[in-house]
Amino acid sequence: MPRVRTGLEILLEQGHPQLVGLACGLIANHSSVDARLRSGIDLLHGSEALELKALFGPEHGVRGDAQAGSSVGNANDSRTGLPVYSLYGATEKPTREMLTRLDALIFDIQDIGVRYGTYFSTMINAMEAAAEHHLQFTVLDRPNPINGIAIEGPLVEEGFASFVGAHPVPIRHGMTLGELARLIASERGWPEPVVIPMDGWKRGMWFDQTKLPWVQVSPNLPTLDSVTVYAGTCLLEGTNISEGRGTTRPFEYVGAPFIDPFALVDRLEATSLPGYAFRATWFRPMFSKHAGEVCGGVQIYVTDRETAQPVALGTRLLKAMRDLSGERFEWRTGEDGQPFIDLLWGSERIQLGKESPSDPVAFAERRATFLLYSE
Repeated sequence: MPRVRTGLEILLEQGHPQLVGLACGLIANHSSVDARLRSGIDLLHGSEALELKALFGPEHGVRGDAQAGSSVGNANDSRTGLPVYSLYGATEKPTREMLTRLDALIFDIQDIGVRYGTYFSTMINAMEAAAEHHLQFTVLDRPNPINGIAIEGPLVEEGFASFVGAHPVPIRHGMTLGELARLIASERGWPEPVVIPMDGWKRGMWFDQTKLPWVQVSPNLPTLDSVTVYAGTCLLEGTNISEGRGTTRPFEYVGAPFIDPFALVDRLEATSLPGYAFRATWFRPMFSKHAGEVCGGVQIYVTDRETAQPVALGTRLLKAMRDLSGERFEWRTGEDGQPFIDLLWGSERIQLGKESPSDPVAFAERRATFLLYSE
């Protein structure tokens, strides 16, 4: 099977007529690389395919040097000298001042295939700004690393939109960012984006089948294993249970100082969820929740990723943790006092112990018009 070529590589090899002569801003980060691990920022800066005038950085910054949740400021890129505007922190959407001398915005970031990912939200904000200021918006497409077929989880309900749930799509949507850009532009009435598609990607592919090098998309998503479980274990961010940040296995280790690892394994195994195995373990986070404390919990192993359902795993984990923790279990709230779990889930249903409506068939039909790749 030949190697997948990303939208970045296609643009560098072939150019694109709709970008010729345009002053462009590039939204990119450390994951924006070609198959030889060369930075897309550097390659496009030196390319005749377009005129690069500015950089825009998402969470973690354009060079990937900021920890999760850390505010990122404006600066100049030390390698290219280009101005860098932050889209994570005080400003999450490009302003008129940032866009004054630009004709187009280009988005090239490796996504994780999960609605919570803030790169998805940054793309939506940038698309909105491009529409408001009459700029062309272009996506250099990249693989959905956890395949483009599986759909799982509820939509974001009205009143619960946020930076971790910026559009009503399922938690696991099975789309590339290029496809999502097409769907969102249509549903919000924005101009259709230019998408430079990949060559050789099929919907059923996982990232390790593309023959592309994996670059960790976040300091806390270092491997495809962590991304594979993230759609479920990220729900623990809405609680006082550690999701493994500050360990060598973030989102694969979960637990807390007051959890009995063996009791947790028993409860999880009793759910008979396919595709997973659980090992009772202890870990000590170096930062984040319960830093420096010994936590009891489990390490999650994916034994069959085709049958594994990470969102279902997340709901089972939440129930087991609540049952085992008793009064020590807590829901985390944001600065506005709203429970963070509501923003992750897209409604208050999971906190109240209610089932959320989830209709993968309906979403599959809704997204069908916007898909670019076959199975």
